Amino acid sequence: MLTKKQLDLLAFIHKRVQRDGVPPSFDEMKLALDLRSKSGIHRLITALEERGFIRRLAHRARAIEVVKLPESLGGLPNPGFAPRVIDGDKPDMPPPAAAIPTTTGNAVELSVMGKIAAGVPIAAISHASHSVSVPSGMIAGSGEHYALEVKGDSMIDAGINDGDVVVIRETSVADNGDIVVALVEDSEATLKRFKRSGTSIALEAANPAYETRVLPADKVKVQGRLVGLIRTY
Repeated sequence: MLTKKQLDLLAFIHKRVQRDGVPPSFDEMKLALDLRSKSGIHRLITALEERGFIRRLAHRARAIEVVKLPESLGGLPNPGFAPRVIDGDKPDMPPPAAAIPTTTGNAVELSVMGKIAAGVPIAAISHASHSVSVPSGMIAGSGEHYALEVKGDSMIDAGINDGDVVVIRETSVADNGDIVVALVEDSEATLKRFKRSGTSIALEAANPAYETRVLPADKVKVQGRLVGLIRTY
C-alpha cells in the first residue's frame, strides 16, 4: 500500500513528466506537497523507489523515471500487488483483498503488509508480501486486522524485538498507553506507545536509547493498535 503523500508525489511527478518531459525539482515537489523541508521529499522518493514505482538515474540532475503506476493513477493491475492509500480520515474504507483474514481451524491467516519501524520512522507499509497464521483469539473486537514485520529495537523493553511480527487491529483512535501504528505527517509510519496531552501527541519508545517524539496532534494519525505478537525462534 502507498501512503497518501507517496501517492500524491507519484501523481505529481508523472503529471510533470507527461507535460514537460522532465521531472519536477525537489523544491517544486516540496511546494506541491506542502512540506516544510526537502528531507521529507527525499524520504518519499526513497520509499517510491524501494517499491518499484520510480527509478533514479545516477549522475544526472533531476533524473527520475516513472517505472509503473498503481491502478488508481491509470496503471495496469499487477497480480498479487494491491497499492493502498493510508488515510486516517477514512477509517471505514474496506481493506484490499490481500488483507482480508482467512480462517483455518483455530488459526487465522493474516497478510503481512510490509515492515513497520520500531526505531527511526520510515515510510513503512507497502503491500502484502506473504501471510502468517495467528491464533484466532488474537482477532478480537471490531475492525480489520493485518500483520507487520518489526524493523528496529526501539520497543524492546515492551517485549517487541527486531524481526517480530505484530498483529494490528485497524482503528483511527487510541487510548493513552496503547502501542499503535502511527502515521507521521502522512509520510512516515512507526510503532510506538501513544500518549495525548492537550493538543500534542507523544510517541514514546520503549528503549532509553531513543527519544520521545512530541508532535502536534494534527501531524499524527493512528492507523491501528497492537493486539498480538508472533516470534519465530
